[in-house]
Amino acid sequence: MREFRKDVITGRCTIISTDRAKRPQQLFRENLSGEAEPCPFCLGNEHQTPPEVLAYRTPSTQPDAPGWSVRVVPNKYPAVVNDDPGACHSDGLYQSTRAAGVHEVIVETPSHVKLMARLGDQQIAAVLRAYHDRMLELKKDTRWRYVLIYKNQGATAGATLEHAHSQLIALPETPPSVVEELHGARVYFSSMGRCVYCDIVQHELCDRKRLIAESERFIAFCPYASRFPYETWILPKHHAPTFECTDGAECDELSRCLNEILIRLDRALADPSLNYVLHSSPLDEPASIYYHWHFEILPKVTQVAGFEWGSGSFINPVAPEEAARLMREVVL
Repeated sequence: MREFRKDVITGRCTIISTDRAKRPQQLFRENLSGEAEPCPFCLGNEHQTPPEVLAYRTPSTQPDAPGWSVRVVPNKYPAVVNDDPGACHSDGLYQSTRAAGVHEVIVETPSHVKLMARLGDQQIAAVLRAYHDRMLELKKDTRWRYVLIYKNQGATAGATLEHAHSQLIALPETPPSVVEELHGARVYFSSMGRCVYCDIVQHELCDRKRLIAESERFIAFCPYASRFPYETWILPKHHAPTFECTDGAECDELSRCLNEILIRLDRALADPSLNYVLHSSPLDEPASIYYHWHFEILPKVTQVAGFEWGSGSFINPVAPEEAARLMREVVL
């Protein structure tokens, strides 16, 4: 079963995807002989995944065989199904539709590396280019309105396989958190005549209390109202609504910035589990004058508990100014 079910009170949609329960739980798991189970993402195990939809390969190597550096495959246990959304189904008070979409896995390295910070700038740049290329390809399919790219690293962050990877889901509707961001950005633009993200970038560059790192094109900082300890955002300094419009030079520079932040987090927090998400404009709003793509990096230092679930607000025990200071002091 794969359905989008809409909450009759809030309008929030939940994906009911019972096949996800079949996913292998291979983090630190061994078989009865005491040997680690084979990793489906490692070099030589390409037959254990669905056929690749994108791979960066050395010349003359064959698809779904060794010779790749980054590989993108359909998720074997997808949360959504690559099909038309279909008609809305009503069950009295309740409504649902087919959970249509595309769910893919970006395998970030052929080696069994657990932490993205161990990959190095060039490999991370290749991963970012894979994001870029898949977003451009999926943009051609008018069924999909939004592409969400995210990473779960570590068991407490939701990863079921320890081999470095990230995921992509193309959806027929924009996720609620992005809708909320778009609305706030639109209201700010209507009031001020400027992009709020561009104003945030300029404020953080001038204030510098929450700044962690910067390069010619990018800035990394702990946001003023951080929800979680050491939450970090990466934004382009120039106005850029869509990630898929980045070029090769920007991906290279972004890879260095992202790698630096991941290393600083690893050393400051002793290799924490983390999530990151890439928020970009909806596919049908490529020229937004009020929205700005960005990475949100969320280390799993504390747990979301009763207050957060009950209120929708967050309690952060580490001020972002202190988190940024500690991360700046990390010796690279």
